[in-house]
Amino acid sequence: MRDNTVRMYTCGPTVYDFAHIGNFRTFTFIDILRKCLRANGFKLDHVMNITDVDDRIISNAAAQNKSLAEYTAVYTQAFLDDCANLRLERPEHMVPATEHIDDMAAAIARLASTSHTYTTDGSVYFKIATFPGYGKLSHNDFSGNLAGARVDVDTYEKSDARDFALWKAPKEGETFWETSIGPGRPGWHIECSVMAIKYLGETLDIHAGGIDLVFPHHENEIAQSESLTGKPFSRFWLHAEFLMVEGQKMSKSLGNYYTLRDIVGRGYHPEVIRYLLASVPYRKSLNFTFDGLKSAATAIDRLRNFKLRLETDRYPEGLNEQLEARAAAALQSFHDSLNDDLNTAEALAAVFEYVRDANSAMDAGEFRASNVAAALGVLARFDSIFDVLRPTAQAGQLADAQVDALIEERTAAKKAKNFARADQIRQELLDQGIILEDTKAGVRWKRK
Repeated sequence: MRDNTVRMYTCGPTVYDFAHIGNFRTFTFIDILRKCLRANGFKLDHVMNITDVDDRIISNAAAQNKSLAEYTAVYTQAFLDDCANLRLERPEHMVPATEHIDDMAAAIARLASTSHTYTTDGSVYFKIATFPGYGKLSHNDFSGNLAGARVDVDTYEKSDARDFALWKAPKEGETFWETSIGPGRPGWHIECSVMAIKYLGETLDIHAGGIDLVFPHHENEIAQSESLTGKPFSRFWLHAEFLMVEGQKMSKSLGNYYTLRDIVGRGYHPEVIRYLLASVPYRKSLNFTFDGLKSAATAIDRLRNFKLRLETDRYPEGLNEQLEARAAAALQSFHDSLNDDLNTAEALAAVFEYVRDANSAMDAGEFRASNVAAALGVLARFDSIFDVLRPTAQAGQLADAQVDALIEERTAAKKAKNFARADQIRQELLDQGIILEDTKAGVRWKRK
Protein backbone atom coordinates (compact mmCIF):
# COMPACT_ATOMS: atom_id res chain seq x y z
CA MET A 1 0.00 0.00 0.00
CA ARG A 2 1.25 3.48 -0.90
CA ASP A 3 0.08 6.76 0.66
CA ASN A 4 -2.66 4.98 2.61
CA THR A 5 -4.29 4.14 -0.73
CA VAL A 6 -5.81 0.71 -1.27
CA ARG A 7 -5.09 -0.52 -4.80
CA MET A 8 -8.03 -2.71 -5.69
CA TYR A 9 -9.06 -4.54 -8.84
CA THR A 10 -12.52 -6.02 -9.34
CA CYS A 11 -13.85 -8.02 -12.24
CA GLY A 12 -16.57 -6.05 -13.96
CA PRO A 13 -19.31 -7.12 -16.35
CA THR A 14 -19.02 -8.99 -19.62
CA VAL A 15 -21.31 -6.79 -21.67
CA TYR A 16 -23.08 -9.39 -23.80
CA ASP A 17 -26.45 -8.94 -22.01
CA PHE A 18 -28.09 -7.12 -19.10
CA ALA A 19 -26.42 -7.92 -15.78
CA HIS A 20 -28.51 -10.16 -13.51
CA ILE A 21 -29.14 -9.87 -9.79
CA GLY A 22 -26.44 -12.44 -9.03
CA ASN A 23 -23.92 -10.11 -10.68
CA PHE A 24 -25.28 -7.22 -8.66
CA ARG A 25 -24.94 -9.16 -5.43
CA THR A 26 -21.17 -9.06 -6.11
CA PHE A 27 -21.13 -5.43 -7.25
CA THR A 28 -23.12 -4.36 -4.17
CA PHE A 29 -20.64 -6.18 -1.91
CA ILE A 30 -17.81 -4.30 -3.65
CA ASP A 31 -19.63 -1.01 -3.06
CA ILE A 32 -20.01 -1.81 0.65
CA LEU A 33 -16.31 -2.69 0.74
CA ARG A 34 -15.38 0.66 -0.85
CA LYS A 35 -17.44 2.60 1.66
CA CYS A 36 -16.04 0.68 4.63
CA LEU A 37 -12.46 1.19 3.52
CA ARG A 38 -13.05 4.93 3.27
CA ALA A 39 -14.82 4.96 6.65
CA ASN A 40 -11.60 3.51 8.08
CA GLY A 41 -9.55 6.35 6.65
CA PHE A 42 -8.20 4.72 3.50
CA LYS A 43 -8.12 6.25 0.05
CA LEU A 44 -8.99 4.15 -2.98
CA ASP A 45 -7.46 3.46 -6.35
CA HIS A 46 -9.97 1.01 -7.75
CA VAL A 47 -9.99 -0.46 -11.25
CA MET A 48 -12.93 -2.34 -12.74
CA ASN A 49 -12.70 -3.82 -16.22
CA ILE A 50 -15.43 -3.87 -18.83
CA THR A 51 -15.07 -7.08 -20.83
CA ASP A 52 -16.24 -5.94 -24.25
CA VAL A 53 -14.73 -8.77 -26.28
CA ASP A 54 -15.20 -12.49 -25.63
CA ASP A 55 -16.74 -15.55 -27.29
CA ARG A 56 -20.35 -14.67 -26.44
CA ILE A 57 -20.06 -11.05 -27.49
CA ILE A 58 -18.55 -11.95 -30.86
CA SER A 59 -21.23 -14.56 -31.49
CA ASN A 60 -24.13 -12.30 -30.46
CA ALA A 61 -22.84 -9.29 -32.37
CA ALA A 62 -22.47 -11.37 -35.53
CA ALA A 63 -25.98 -12.77 -35.11
CA GLN A 64 -27.35 -9.21 -34.96
CA ASN A 65 -25.10 -8.01 -37.80
CA LYS A 66 -23.53 -5.38 -35.54
CA SER A 67 -19.96 -4.36 -34.84
CA LEU A 68 -18.56 -5.21 -31.40
CA ALA A 69 -18.64 -1.53 -30.46
CA GLU A 70 -22.29 -1.14 -31.49
CA TYR A 71 -23.34 -4.29 -29.70
CA THR A 72 -21.49 -3.70 -26.43
CA ALA A 73 -22.34 0.02 -26.17
CA VAL A 74 -25.97 -0.85 -25.37
CA TYR A 75 -25.13 -3.22 -22.53
CA THR A 76 -22.28 -1.10 -21.18
CA GLN A 77 -24.63 1.86 -20.79
CA ALA A 78 -27.31 -0.39 -19.30
CA PHE A 79 -24.79 -1.61 -16.72
CA LEU A 80 -23.81 1.95 -15.79
CA ASP A 81 -27.48 2.94 -15.51
CA ASP A 82 -28.25 -0.08 -13.31
CA CYS A 83 -25.27 0.72 -11.07
CA ALA A 84 -26.52 4.30 -10.68
CA ASN A 85 -30.00 3.05 -9.77
CA LEU A 86 -28.50 0.75 -7.12
CA ARG A 87 -26.38 3.66 -5.82
CA LEU A 88 -23.11 1.89 -6.56
CA GLU A 89 -20.13 4.22 -6.64
CA ARG A 90 -18.07 4.32 -9.79
CA PRO A 91 -14.54 2.97 -9.42
CA GLU A 92 -11.71 5.40 -10.02
CA HIS A 93 -11.03 3.63 -13.33
CA MET A 94 -13.47 1.71 -15.52
CA VAL A 95 -11.42 0.24 -18.36
CA PRO A 96 -12.76 -1.48 -21.49
CA ALA A 97 -10.67 -4.42 -22.64
CA THR A 98 -10.72 -3.30 -26.27
CA GLU A 99 -8.79 -0.14 -25.37
CA HIS A 100 -5.83 -2.23 -24.18
CA ILE A 101 -5.30 -4.78 -26.96
CA ASP A 102 -1.72 -3.63 -27.69
CA ASP A 103 -0.86 -3.87 -23.98
CA MET A 104 -2.15 -7.45 -23.98
CA ALA A 105 -0.13 -8.36 -27.07
CA ALA A 106 3.02 -6.95 -25.44
CA ALA A 107 2.39 -8.98 -22.26
CA ILE A 108 1.89 -12.16 -24.28
CA ALA A 109 5.17 -11.51 -26.10
CA ARG A 110 6.93 -11.19 -22.73
CA LEU A 111 5.43 -14.48 -21.56
CA ALA A 112 6.61 -16.11 -24.79
CA SER A 113 10.14 -14.81 -24.23
CA THR A 114 10.30 -16.68 -20.90
CA SER A 115 8.93 -19.96 -22.37
CA HIS A 116 5.53 -19.78 -20.68
CA THR A 117 3.65 -20.10 -23.98
CA TYR A 118 3.42 -22.07 -27.22
CA THR A 119 1.71 -21.29 -30.50
CA THR A 120 -0.62 -23.51 -32.49
CA ASP A 121 -2.31 -22.43 -35.73
CA GLY A 122 -1.79 -18.77 -34.87
CA SER A 123 -3.25 -19.01 -31.33
CA VAL A 124 -1.03 -18.58 -28.28
CA TYR A 125 -1.54 -20.74 -25.17
CA PHE A 126 -0.22 -20.43 -21.62
CA LYS A 127 1.58 -23.59 -20.43
CA ILE A 128 0.28 -24.06 -16.91
CA ALA A 129 2.93 -26.72 -16.26
CA THR A 130 5.48 -23.87 -16.23
CA PHE A 131 3.80 -22.34 -13.18
CA PRO A 132 4.32 -24.68 -10.18
CA GLY A 133 1.90 -22.73 -7.96
CA TYR A 134 -1.08 -23.36 -10.19
CA GLY A 135 -4.12 -24.15 -8.00
CA LYS A 136 -3.01 -22.21 -4.91
CA LEU A 137 -6.06 -19.93 -4.92
CA SER A 138 -8.74 -22.55 -5.57
CA HIS A 139 -6.85 -25.14 -3.47
CA ASN A 140 -7.49 -27.72 -6.17
CA ASP A 141 -4.91 -30.42 -6.74
CA PHE A 142 -4.10 -30.39 -10.44
CA SER A 143 -0.84 -32.32 -10.12
CA GLY A 144 -2.14 -35.19 -12.25
CA ASN A 145 -3.82 -32.98 -14.81
CA LEU A 146 -1.18 -30.64 -16.22
CA ALA A 147 -0.27 -32.62 -19.32
CA GLY A 148 -0.78 -29.90 -21.91
CA ALA A 149 -4.32 -30.40 -23.19
CA ARG A 150 -5.66 -27.12 -24.57
CA VAL A 151 -8.92 -25.25 -24.14
CA ASP A 152 -10.05 -22.47 -26.47
CA VAL A 153 -13.28 -21.40 -24.75
CA ASP A 154 -13.20 -18.80 -21.98
CA THR A 155 -15.04 -20.85 -19.33
CA TYR A 156 -14.74 -24.52 -18.49
CA GLU A 157 -15.27 -27.08 -15.76
CA LYS A 158 -13.79 -26.53 -12.32
CA SER A 159 -11.93 -29.86 -12.37
CA ASP A 160 -10.51 -29.27 -15.84
CA ALA A 161 -7.04 -27.72 -15.72
CA ARG A 162 -5.84 -27.06 -19.25
CA ASP A 163 -3.50 -24.76 -21.06
CA PHE A 164 -5.62 -21.75 -21.89
CA ALA A 165 -5.68 -19.34 -24.81
CA LEU A 166 -3.91 -16.03 -24.32
CA TRP A 167 -4.41 -15.02 -27.94
CA LYS A 168 -6.90 -16.43 -30.43
CA ALA A 169 -6.24 -16.56 -34.14
CA PRO A 170 -9.04 -14.97 -36.18
CA LYS A 171 -11.77 -17.15 -37.63
CA GLU A 172 -13.65 -16.47 -40.82
CA GLY A 173 -15.72 -13.29 -40.50
CA GLU A 174 -14.65 -12.71 -36.87
CA THR A 175 -13.48 -9.40 -35.40
CA PHE A 176 -9.71 -9.25 -34.92
CA TRP A 177 -6.86 -6.80 -34.29
CA GLU A 178 -3.51 -6.47 -36.05
CA THR A 179 -0.82 -6.43 -33.34
CA SER A 180 2.88 -6.99 -32.74
CA ILE A 181 2.20 -10.72 -32.26
CA GLY A 182 0.02 -11.02 -35.33
CA PRO A 183 -3.71 -10.84 -36.06
CA GLY A 184 -6.26 -12.06 -33.54
CA ARG A 185 -7.93 -11.16 -30.29
CA PRO A 186 -7.17 -11.73 -26.60
CA GLY A 187 -8.48 -14.54 -24.46
CA TRP A 188 -10.59 -13.50 -21.49
CA HIS A 189 -8.06 -14.22 -18.76
CA ILE A 190 -5.17 -12.08 -20.03
CA GLU A 191 -7.37 -8.98 -20.12
CA CYS A 192 -7.65 -8.60 -16.35
CA SER A 193 -3.99 -9.32 -15.62
CA VAL A 194 -2.78 -6.70 -18.07
CA MET A 195 -5.20 -3.96 -17.02
CA ALA A 196 -4.66 -4.59 -13.29
CA ILE A 197 -0.87 -4.33 -13.61
CA LYS A 198 -1.04 -1.34 -15.97
CA TYR A 199 -3.11 0.78 -13.60
CA LEU A 200 -2.20 -0.56 -10.15
CA GLY A 201 1.28 -2.03 -10.33
CA GLU A 202 2.68 -5.52 -10.08
CA THR A 203 1.16 -6.39 -6.69
CA LEU A 204 -2.40 -5.37 -5.81
CA ASP A 205 -3.75 -4.91 -2.32
CA ILE A 206 -7.17 -6.45 -3.03
CA HIS A 207 -8.62 -8.42 -5.93
CA ALA A 208 -12.35 -9.09 -5.62
CA GLY A 209 -15.15 -10.70 -7.60
CA GLY A 210 -17.73 -13.46 -7.51
CA ILE A 211 -16.94 -16.94 -6.18
CA ASP A 212 -17.58 -18.37 -9.65
CA LEU A 213 -14.41 -16.63 -10.88
CA VAL A 214 -11.98 -18.37 -8.53
CA PHE A 215 -11.40 -21.11 -11.09
CA PRO A 216 -10.47 -20.82 -13.85
CA HIS A 217 -10.39 -17.05 -14.21
CA HIS A 218 -8.57 -15.89 -11.09
CA GLU A 219 -6.34 -18.95 -11.01
CA ASN A 220 -5.28 -18.14 -14.56
CA GLU A 221 -4.79 -14.46 -13.71
CA ILE A 222 -2.35 -15.46 -10.97
CA ALA A 223 -0.41 -17.78 -13.28
CA GLN A 224 -0.08 -15.13 -16.01
CA SER A 225 0.63 -12.20 -13.73
CA GLU A 226 3.20 -13.87 -11.50
CA SER A 227 4.92 -15.38 -14.53
CA LEU A 228 5.17 -11.86 -15.96
CA THR A 229 6.43 -10.12 -12.82
CA GLY A 230 7.89 -12.76 -10.51
CA LYS A 231 5.92 -11.11 -7.69
CA PRO A 232 2.71 -12.01 -5.79
CA PHE A 233 -0.24 -10.75 -7.82
CA SER A 234 -2.59 -9.77 -4.96
CA ARG A 235 -2.21 -9.56 -1.20
CA PHE A 236 -5.88 -10.36 -0.54
CA TRP A 237 -8.60 -12.11 -2.53
CA LEU A 238 -12.27 -11.50 -1.66
CA HIS A 239 -15.07 -13.47 -3.30
CA ALA A 240 -18.83 -13.04 -2.92
CA GLU A 241 -20.74 -16.29 -2.61
CA PHE A 242 -23.52 -17.36 -4.96
CA LEU A 243 -26.99 -15.89 -5.05
CA MET A 244 -29.87 -18.39 -5.11
CA VAL A 245 -33.44 -17.53 -6.11
CA GLU A 246 -36.18 -19.04 -3.96
CA GLY A 247 -33.70 -21.74 -2.91
CA GLN A 248 -32.66 -22.69 -6.44
CA LYS A 249 -29.77 -21.83 -8.70
CA MET A 250 -30.75 -18.97 -10.97
CA SER A 251 -31.37 -20.23 -14.48
CA LYS A 252 -33.29 -19.09 -17.53
CA SER A 253 -34.56 -22.63 -17.99
CA LEU A 254 -36.12 -22.53 -14.50
CA GLY A 255 -37.77 -19.18 -15.16
CA ASN A 256 -36.06 -17.61 -12.12
CA TYR A 257 -33.46 -15.56 -13.96
CA TYR A 258 -33.88 -11.86 -13.12
CA THR A 259 -32.14 -8.70 -14.16
CA LEU A 260 -32.34 -5.59 -12.00
CA ARG A 261 -34.80 -4.20 -14.54
CA ASP A 262 -37.05 -7.21 -14.12
CA ILE A 263 -37.28 -6.67 -10.37
CA VAL A 264 -37.81 -2.90 -10.64
CA GLY A 265 -40.50 -3.62 -13.23
CA ARG A 266 -42.37 -5.60 -10.58
CA GLY A 267 -42.64 -2.46 -8.47
CA TYR A 268 -39.68 -2.86 -6.10
CA HIS A 269 -37.59 0.25 -5.57
CA PRO A 270 -33.83 -0.06 -6.25
CA GLU A 271 -32.91 0.77 -2.66
CA VAL A 272 -35.01 -2.19 -1.46
CA ILE A 273 -33.09 -4.50 -3.81
CA ARG A 274 -29.82 -2.97 -2.63
CA TYR A 275 -30.76 -3.57 1.01
CA LEU A 276 -31.54 -7.24 0.40
CA LEU A 277 -28.35 -7.80 -1.61
CA ALA A 278 -26.26 -6.21 1.16
CA SER A 279 -28.04 -7.80 4.11
CA VAL A 280 -26.25 -11.17 4.03
CA PRO A 281 -22.46 -11.24 4.57
CA TYR A 282 -20.66 -11.68 1.27
CA ARG A 283 -19.05 -15.00 2.23
CA LYS A 284 -22.48 -16.57 2.74
CA SER A 285 -24.86 -17.65 0.01
CA LEU A 286 -27.83 -15.29 -0.37
CA ASN A 287 -31.31 -16.69 -1.01
CA PHE A 288 -33.10 -13.99 -3.01
CA THR A 289 -36.88 -14.21 -2.51
CA PHE A 290 -39.79 -11.89 -3.11
CA ASP A 291 -40.78 -12.30 0.53
CA GLY A 292 -37.27 -11.17 1.35
CA LEU A 293 -37.78 -8.07 -0.78
CA LYS A 294 -41.00 -7.29 1.09
CA SER A 295 -39.15 -7.67 4.40
CA ALA A 296 -36.40 -5.38 3.12
CA ALA A 297 -38.99 -2.74 2.22
CA THR A 298 -40.50 -3.04 5.72
CA ALA A 299 -37.06 -2.68 7.32
CA ILE A 300 -36.30 0.47 5.34
CA ASP A 301 -39.71 1.92 6.25
CA ARG A 302 -38.98 1.29 9.90
CA LEU A 303 -35.75 3.27 9.66
CA ARG A 304 -37.35 6.07 7.65
CA ASN A 305 -40.21 6.32 10.14
CA PHE A 306 -37.72 6.54 12.99
CA LYS A 307 -35.85 9.31 11.18
CA LEU A 308 -39.12 11.13 10.51
CA ARG A 309 -40.04 10.85 14.18
CA LEU A 310 -36.67 12.30 15.19
CA GLU A 311 -37.05 15.22 12.81
CA THR A 312 -40.68 16.15 13.50
CA ASP A 313 -41.60 15.17 17.07
CA ARG A 314 -40.94 17.51 19.97
CA TYR A 315 -39.13 16.15 23.03
CA PRO A 316 -38.57 17.53 26.54
CA GLU A 317 -35.38 19.53 26.98
CA GLY A 318 -32.37 17.79 28.46
CA LEU A 319 -30.30 14.67 27.83
CA ASN A 320 -30.96 11.05 28.73
CA GLU A 321 -27.42 9.86 29.48
CA GLN A 322 -28.33 6.18 29.15
CA LEU A 323 -29.74 6.71 25.68
CA GLU A 324 -26.69 8.72 24.69
CA ALA A 325 -24.47 5.86 25.79
CA ARG A 326 -26.76 3.44 23.96
CA ALA A 327 -26.28 5.39 20.71
CA ALA A 328 -22.50 5.35 21.14
CA ALA A 329 -22.54 1.60 21.78
CA ALA A 330 -24.67 1.03 18.66
CA LEU A 331 -22.22 3.00 16.55
CA GLN A 332 -19.28 1.02 17.92
CA SER A 333 -21.03 -2.29 17.32
CA PHE A 334 -21.93 -1.22 13.78
CA HIS A 335 -18.32 -0.24 13.09
CA ASP A 336 -16.87 -3.41 14.68
CA SER A 337 -19.24 -5.69 12.76
CA LEU A 338 -18.32 -4.21 9.41
CA ASN A 339 -14.63 -4.45 10.29
CA ASP A 340 -15.19 -8.14 11.05
CA ASP A 341 -14.91 -9.16 7.39
CA LEU A 342 -17.91 -7.02 6.39
CA ASN A 343 -20.42 -8.75 8.65
CA THR A 344 -23.37 -6.76 7.33
CA ALA A 345 -25.95 -8.88 9.16
CA GLU A 346 -24.45 -8.03 12.57
CA ALA A 347 -24.07 -4.39 11.55
CA LEU A 348 -27.77 -4.19 10.66
CA ALA A 349 -28.70 -5.91 13.92
CA ALA A 350 -26.78 -3.26 15.87
CA VAL A 351 -28.75 -0.48 14.23
CA PHE A 352 -32.17 -2.08 14.52
CA GLU A 353 -31.66 -2.99 18.17
CA TYR A 354 -30.81 0.64 18.87
CA VAL A 355 -33.85 1.88 16.93
CA ARG A 356 -36.06 -0.46 18.95
CA ASP A 357 -34.65 0.86 22.22
CA ALA A 358 -34.93 4.49 21.13
CA ASN A 359 -38.53 4.06 19.95
CA SER A 360 -39.40 2.47 23.30
CA ALA A 361 -37.84 5.42 25.10
CA MET A 362 -39.87 7.82 22.95
CA ASP A 363 -43.08 5.94 23.72
CA ALA A 364 -42.28 6.04 27.45
CA GLY A 365 -41.50 9.77 27.39
CA GLU A 366 -37.84 9.15 28.25
CA PHE A 367 -36.31 10.48 25.04
CA ARG A 368 -34.93 14.03 25.31
CA ALA A 369 -34.27 16.81 22.82
CA SER A 370 -30.51 16.52 23.22
CA ASN A 371 -30.64 12.81 22.31
CA VAL A 372 -31.81 13.62 18.79
CA ALA A 373 -28.37 14.48 17.39
CA ALA A 374 -26.82 11.17 18.45
CA ALA A 375 -29.79 9.21 17.09
CA LEU A 376 -29.53 10.97 13.75
CA GLY A 377 -25.81 10.27 13.86
CA VAL A 378 -26.46 6.53 14.09
CA LEU A 379 -28.71 6.71 11.05
CA ALA A 380 -26.24 8.85 9.14
CA ARG A 381 -23.38 6.41 9.79
CA PHE A 382 -25.62 3.50 8.79
CA ASP A 383 -26.66 5.21 5.57
CA SER A 384 -23.12 6.24 4.66
CA ILE A 385 -22.55 2.51 4.08
CA PHE A 386 -25.94 1.04 3.15
CA ASP A 387 -27.39 4.12 1.36
CA VAL A 388 -31.08 3.16 1.42
CA LEU A 389 -32.86 5.86 3.43
CA ARG A 390 -33.32 8.29 0.56
CA PRO A 391 -36.36 7.24 -1.51
CA THR A 392 -35.76 6.75 -5.20
CA ALA A 393 -37.40 9.54 -7.17
CA GLN A 394 -40.13 8.21 -9.46
CA ALA A 395 -41.01 9.70 -12.82
CA GLY A 396 -43.56 12.50 -12.35
CA GLN A 397 -43.13 12.42 -8.58
CA LEU A 398 -43.93 15.54 -6.57
CA ALA A 399 -40.88 17.38 -5.27
CA ASP A 400 -40.55 17.85 -1.49
CA ALA A 401 -41.35 21.57 -1.84
CA GLN A 402 -44.56 20.75 -3.71
CA VAL A 403 -45.59 18.32 -0.97
CA ASP A 404 -44.90 20.92 1.72
CA ALA A 405 -46.97 23.51 -0.18
CA LEU A 406 -49.94 21.16 -0.42
CA ILE A 407 -49.69 20.34 3.28
CA GLU A 408 -49.73 24.06 4.09
CA GLU A 409 -52.80 24.47 1.90
CA ARG A 410 -54.47 21.54 3.66
CA THR A 411 -53.69 23.02 7.08
CA ALA A 412 -55.19 26.35 6.01
CA ALA A 413 -58.27 24.57 4.64
CA LYS A 414 -58.81 22.77 7.94
CA LYS A 415 -58.51 26.04 9.88
CA ALA A 416 -61.13 27.53 7.55
CA LYS A 417 -63.30 24.43 8.20
CA ASN A 418 -63.09 23.55 4.51
CA PHE A 419 -62.79 19.87 5.31
CA ALA A 420 -63.78 18.75 1.82
CA ARG A 421 -60.70 20.48 0.37
CA ALA A 422 -58.50 19.17 3.17
CA ASP A 423 -59.65 15.61 2.46
CA GLN A 424 -59.18 16.18 -1.25
CA ILE A 425 -55.56 17.24 -0.72
CA ARG A 426 -54.89 14.21 1.48
CA GLN A 427 -56.22 11.97 -1.30
CA GLU A 428 -54.22 13.80 -3.98
CA LEU A 429 -51.07 13.24 -1.98
CA LEU A 430 -51.95 9.62 -1.33
CA ASP A 431 -52.44 9.11 -5.07
CA GLN A 432 -48.88 10.43 -5.49
CA GLY A 433 -47.56 7.97 -2.91
CA ILE A 434 -47.42 10.50 -0.05
CA ILE A 435 -48.76 9.37 3.32
CA LEU A 436 -49.75 12.02 5.88
CA GLU A 437 -49.81 11.52 9.62
CA ASP A 438 -51.42 14.13 11.86
CA THR A 439 -49.63 14.32 15.24
CA LYS A 440 -49.65 16.69 18.21
CA ALA A 441 -46.35 18.07 16.87
CA GLY A 442 -47.84 18.75 13.44
CA VAL A 443 -48.17 16.93 10.14
CA ARG A 444 -45.58 14.30 9.22
CA TRP A 445 -45.34 12.84 5.76
CA LYS A 446 -43.46 10.11 3.98
CA ARG A 447 -43.34 8.49 0.60
CA LYS A 448 -44.64 4.98 0.15
